[in-house]
Amino acid sequence: MTAAYLGKALGAEVNVTVLEAPSIPRIGVGEATVPNLQRVLFDFLGLSEEDWMRECNASFKMGIKFVNWRTGGRGQAGPRPFNGGSDHYYHLFGLLPQHEQLPLSHYWTLKKLAGQTDEEFAYACYREPPVLDANLAPAYLDGERWTNYAWHFDANLVAAFLRRFSIKEQGVNHVEDEMTEVLFDQRGYISALRTKGGLLLEGDLFVDCSGFRGLLINQAMREPFLDMSDYLLNDRAVATQVPNDDEANGVEPYTSAIAMSSGWTWKIPMLGRFGAGYVYSSRFASQDEATEEFCGLWGLDPSETPLNHVRFRVGRNRRAWVRNCVSIGLSSCFLEPLESTGIYFITAAIYQLAKHFPDKRFDPILIDRFNREIEVMFDDSRDFIQAHFYFAPRADTPFWKANKELQLAPEIQEKIAMYRAGLPVNMPVTDEKTYYANFDAEFRNFWNNSNYYCIFAGLGFVPDHPMPSLTYQPDLIKSAEPVFDGIKKRQQELLSTLPTTYAYLRQLHGK
Repeated sequence: MTAAYLGKALGAEVNVTVLEAPSIPRIGVGEATVPNLQRVLFDFLGLSEEDWMRECNASFKMGIKFVNWRTGGRGQAGPRPFNGGSDHYYHLFGLLPQHEQLPLSHYWTLKKLAGQTDEEFAYACYREPPVLDANLAPAYLDGERWTNYAWHFDANLVAAFLRRFSIKEQGVNHVEDEMTEVLFDQRGYISALRTKGGLLLEGDLFVDCSGFRGLLINQAMREPFLDMSDYLLNDRAVATQVPNDDEANGVEPYTSAIAMSSGWTWKIPMLGRFGAGYVYSSRFASQDEATEEFCGLWGLDPSETPLNHVRFRVGRNRRAWVRNCVSIGLSSCFLEPLESTGIYFITAAIYQLAKHFPDKRFDPILIDRFNREIEVMFDDSRDFIQAHFYFAPRADTPFWKANKELQLAPEIQEKIAMYRAGLPVNMPVTDEKTYYANFDAEFRNFWNNSNYYCIFAGLGFVPDHPMPSLTYQPDLIKSAEPVFDGIKKRQQELLSTLPTTYAYLRQLHGK
C-alpha cells in the first residue's frame, strides 16, 4: 500500500524500492476495512472499486454487528447463535440523519428518557439495520449505491494485487531478499541496508513495514514502543478460515464481533468462506483454552483445523518517524481490530507521509507534525475501543470484570461527560460530500458523534438527560416525528427492492 501510494504521489523523480523477505509470511486471515479506503487509496491510484474487488474476493461491510456484549450469550442456540437473538447491536457506516441541524440521536434520546420509545437507537435512527438483518446489498444490481459502506477482502490477494500494480504502473522496484544489516551515516541516519543475497540498498528515506518486529524503527533506531496494556487487555489471537454455504446461509454485509469469555471473535464474510479469529487476553485464557472456546463456537475440530496463533503488542512508538526512518502499519502502532483500525492506520499514515514528505534537509517541523497526527489518531482510536469494553454491561467472567477497573484517559473522560450531558461528541457528519471534503478533518474526527452513539446506546448507556436546549423547543421535537416515520418507510422500501449480498457478489465476481 505504501509503495503504491508514494509511487503515485511523488512521480518519476523519486525512486521507490520494496525489500520483501519471501520466507516471512504475511498476516492475512481476511481483513475488514473502513469506508474511506476507496477514496483515500484506490481512487487516488486510479483504481475503480470493481477493478480491485474482483481481484481480491472482496465483499461489502455496512457496519459491525456486536453480539453478546450485554448479556454474556443469554439465549444462544446452535453452532452459529449470533445470526439471531436479541443481544446484538450495530455500529453502522450509514450517515446519521439530522433534523434542524441537530443529529437525530438527540431526538431519540429525548424520546427514550421520556419513555416514548422502546426501539433501539440504530433501528430507530438509521435505514440500514433491517437490511443487514436480511443480508441485503448496499447497492442495486445496476451498481447504484444507496448507503455508505466499507469492504471485506483477502489481505494476501490485496497485497499481491498492489504489488503487481506498483511494479507495472508506478515503476516500483521489488527486491525479494532478507535484510541482514542496517548501515548508518555520521548523523545517525540510515544510509543503506545489506541483504542476505549480498545486495547493498542505499536510500534517503526508509519506511519500516516489517510488522511487530520493528526491524528499523525499534531495533535499529532504538525508538521505544509505548505499551498500552493499561488501557486494553487483549494481546493474543487465534484465527482460521471457515467454509460457508453461501446459497443456504447468505453472505452477511457486515463484520461480526462476538463477545467471548476472555475477549471477542471476529467474523469477516466473503464468497465461499469467512475469516474468523478470537482476540483474547493471555492474562485470562491460555492458548489451549482460547483455541477450545474458539473452535467450539464454529463446531471445528482443533486437531484438524489449520490455526494461526498471533501474539501482538498493543500501543504505539513514541515517535512514528525518527530521523530518516518512518514506521507504517504494525511496526508503528497496533490496536486489536475491533473497529478495523489496521488498514485505517496504514491509509492515514501514508496520506500524512505524502503530505509531509521531506527533501534531503529533513526539516524537523515536517517530522514533528507527522508524529503528532499519528499520535492523536492512535490515542483517539485507543480510547474509542476501550469504551466498548468499559461500558459493556456484562461482568460474568474475570475478563469482563477487569475491563471495568482499567483507567480511562482524560480525553475519553471528557467525551463521556459530553455524551452524558446530551452534547454532540466530536464533529457531526451531515452528508457524504462533507464527510469526504477534507481528509485531514476526517482523520482528526474519525470517531464522530454517530460512532459514539452507536456504541454507547447499543450497550445500553444512554445520556443522563437530553440536550438541554431541546427541552425548550416542543415544536421542534414534534416536527422530528416525520423524520422517524420516513426512516421506517425507507426501510420497508429497501427490504422489498434490494438484491441479496450473495446475488450482488455473484454478479460482480462472475460466479
